[in-house]
Amino acid sequence: MQLRKVTAASAAVLALAITATACGSNKDDGGSGDGKKITIGIKIDQPGLGLKTPDGKYTGFDVDVATYVAKELGYKAEDIVFKETKSADRETAIERGDVKFIAATYSINDERLQKVDFAGPYLLAHQDILVRADDKTIKSPADLNKKKLCSVTGSTSAKNVKDKLAPKADLQEFGGYSECLTGLENKVVDALTTDDSILAGFASQQSFQGKFKLAGFKMTNENYGIGLKKGDADLKKKIDAALTKMVSDGSWDKAVKDNFGPANYKNEPAPKIGNIVK
Repeated sequence: MQLRKVTAASAAVLALAITATACGSNKDDGGSGDGKKITIGIKIDQPGLGLKTPDGKYTGFDVDVATYVAKELGYKAEDIVFKETKSADRETAIERGDVKFIAATYSINDERLQKVDFAGPYLLAHQDILVRADDKTIKSPADLNKKKLCSVTGSTSAKNVKDKLAPKADLQEFGGYSECLTGLENKVVDALTTDDSILAGFASQQSFQGKFKLAGFKMTNENYGIGLKKGDADLKKKIDAALTKMVSDGSWDKAVKDNFGPANYKNEPAPKIGNIVK
């Protein structure tokens, strides 16, 4: 009986060892590019930035940036594991080690810098509004007073407009940006607000091309950076070098055109590494 117990215990230990070895083969290799996987956090529901398509592929500007950086770190496309990281979960995902880094419309700010580090920035976006292409009534943020302004539930973008720029705006909160776009198309709302890059991504979808336009108000500055674990200076240095190369070899401009071109997005030039625009 005792022999059987020992054998069972040994088998359990052996099974755990095999499992650990198998799991280890899929872990990040710390940027050495030795053939193991790298897990990168992205958004999967933002056309033009980070979108998972029905066939399981990932597209968008953030995806292109993340893929380029991973390549410079030594990873092939098949070594990349993209993982959805929602806005509220980004710092936790980095701190836990669920992802190596995050490229997901991740604005650099003082509060986040207390918890994570950032490489970049790699895109300077601005809060803006999207209106119907034939709308000539909204020429400044103040014109949103008494207009129906749409954003997603809990959005700080809509609150910024209502608190600071157009206090009489009729705020309409929907569950998602797609609902706001449908409302804008059907004249249920007059404008949609969030970052101009996000708006351009949605407006670039084939079903919406030519129906909307960006107002170009540039109400805030949003410096998108690549989030990584606090204190990982070596990885930050490598990612900054990759972003610098992406700009210098023309890949950054191509990614902007490929992902935002149909919306006539007047993007800012590629920001210099470490240049945070307030």
